Amino acid sequence: MRVNKLISDSGLCSRREADALIAQRRVTIDGAVAAIGAVATMDAVVCVDGVALRPRAARGAAARRHVYIALNKPVGITCTTEHAVKDNIVDFVDHAERIFPIGRLDKDSEGLILLTSNGDIVNEILRAENAHEKEYLVGVNRPVTAQFLTGMARGVRVHGQMTRPCKTRRIAKFGFAIVLTQGLNRQIRLMAEAFDYRVTQLRRVRIVNIRLGALRVGQWRNLTDAELRGLLPQRTSW
Repeated sequence: MRVNKLISDSGLCSRREADALIAQRRVTIDGAVAAIGAVATMDAVVCVDGVALRPRAARGAAARRHVYIALNKPVGITCTTEHAVKDNIVDFVDHAERIFPIGRLDKDSEGLILLTSNGDIVNEILRAENAHEKEYLVGVNRPVTAQFLTGMARGVRVHGQMTRPCKTRRIAKFGFAIVLTQGLNRQIRLMAEAFDYRVTQLRRVRIVNIRLGALRVGQWRNLTDAELRGLLPQRTSW
């Protein structure tokens, strides 16, 4: 298998980013510096910056028919499958399978988004009646007050409708956390604007039971079997 695909399949980065690592002589195969286009056997030790790639967790994953990944989306990436759109999320991930995002995350926002090759589960996850929680960390341009948090939690008129009650908590002088069970377009930004606040940074850190954790910006990983079961407990096949 080509080394760039091996690196990509490990979840470390995309194939294009892997090629850049190889060009920078940061990749080795069994101790020898890898060249662009190099191939490696499945039992070869491939290292990036001296750290061996973790083998794909496999038994449950190997039995899956579809791909399920969590991406830490950077600011500037657009959640569309349209290849004509510059910096679209599909080209950014550069996965070997045909995948598409589950829901969306604003171009100006960063953090956790799920992608899959299984179209059957998209509506199951997105259906509003499922009330799936999504948690965000938000930076704003003014000190966070108790009145602001209470008002946000009660609901705000956005796009001609009141938002659902939600959970909020202060995490810093200029920062708060919010947990939503709906996903209106630019919802948090518009809710904050209703109180004369401007969002300066927005990061999604959790979708139901799946957390961003230590996943670095721009990196993605495969969901674990436990995460899939927690996300859609009624399903028995993946």
